Amino acid sequence: MNVLLIGSGGREHALAWALTASPLLTRLYCAPGNAGIAEVAECVAIGVDDHAGIIAFAKANAIGFVVVGPEQPLVAGLADDLAAAGIKVFGPSRAAAQLEGSKGFTKDLCREFAIPTGTYGRFTDAAAAKTYLATQKLPIVIKADGLAAGKGVVIAEGWDAANAAVDACFEGIFGAAGAEIVIEEFLEGEEVSFFALCDGQHVLPLATAQDHKRVGDGDTGPNTGGMGAYSPAPVMTPEMTRRTMDEIIRPTVAGMRQRGTPFKGVLFLGVMITSDGPKLYEYNARFGDPETQVLMMRLRSDLLAALLATADGVLNTFDVRWSDDAALSVVMAANGYPGDYVKGTEIRGLEAAGAVDGVEIFHAGTVRRDGRLLASGGRVLNVSARGRTVAEAQARAYAAIDLIDWPDGFCRRDIGWRAIARETGAARSKGGG
Repeated sequence: MNVLLIGSGGREHALAWALTASPLLTRLYCAPGNAGIAEVAECVAIGVDDHAGIIAFAKANAIGFVVVGPEQPLVAGLADDLAAAGIKVFGPSRAAAQLEGSKGFTKDLCREFAIPTGTYGRFTDAAAAKTYLATQKLPIVIKADGLAAGKGVVIAEGWDAANAAVDACFEGIFGAAGAEIVIEEFLEGEEVSFFALCDGQHVLPLATAQDHKRVGDGDTGPNTGGMGAYSPAPVMTPEMTRRTMDEIIRPTVAGMRQRGTPFKGVLFLGVMITSDGPKLYEYNARFGDPETQVLMMRLRSDLLAALLATADGVLNTFDVRWSDDAALSVVMAANGYPGDYVKGTEIRGLEAAGAVDGVEIFHAGTVRRDGRLLASGGRVLNVSARGRTVAEAQARAYAAIDLIDWPDGFCRRDIGWRAIARETGAARSKGGG
């Protein structure tokens, strides 16, 4: 089977790496791809927003299956357009992708189907939003309703910051995404990323992960698209997994089906483990980034077969196996990220870094030019490793990073700290110390 993967980031490189292991695969293409993806797939210069170009390429190259990586084309209806052209696709329809495309849509769904989440209000003007704000308690969360490239969320610790965030949204800092906002209760607890394949009716839970959103060590500095991740997440116990499935995921899938907009694809939940149990703080309609990198490092089943079972509506006949090893991924970003950063700086040393035991390097924002590997984005590399423990995976990832020659890049040095603290505590407990 010829497969076309849509996207150009670290998530897509990890998916491409896993897809190439499938015996079902004949040829893998990626549009538009990046320098790392080009090592495992044939990259084609078609933008993710060029639906007509993607369809024409699929027909001309006997593509049997299209896997859509990023959220933007899903929210724009790429899956609908491919299905209308008779091309099998992995990814939700435009209507179902509203779970990510509109924060208010998701909050209303939670209210209708009694899915645990924070209290909220939806607003289209600043005056009404500020009136509501005055009745709430701090800290408070202000979210642009639409897609804002991971930058449309402000956690305000004070009233001045909260009111300024409201004004910024309606003044256009997030473009059309901020034309409506959601003001949401701040949930206390520990965040977890949870994934499940959904075929519109059946649900297959995948592995858990935990990412690190803030740019600096110790979870300091501004939020980013993610500076690293690890899997599994120890806080997600079997009981919490059961509750998340029963209280959040299954009601969501049933509710979407009841509304006539069945969800087919992967649900990526941002879950807060609170003193009352799991509560949803966001849905995404695609695989996470950088969580996908650690999931693919641990996956022992055929990814292509799993995605096909999802598209074909037969997940009830399918299961997946996972390695008992832990996996950890560290994001290397361009200096200045998540603010202004320089593009076009050269990266050396990846061959030596990739030779470290258990390490895979996924490219998130790279190009090759005149034989040189250059950074082309904010988040540029995902240095990923497996290990018997999170601590071992972390040591391998940072050993590889130390071999990379890129003075214009940086990374956090504490990815996985929560899990490692738990591992250390457990070891001390067993040792009686």
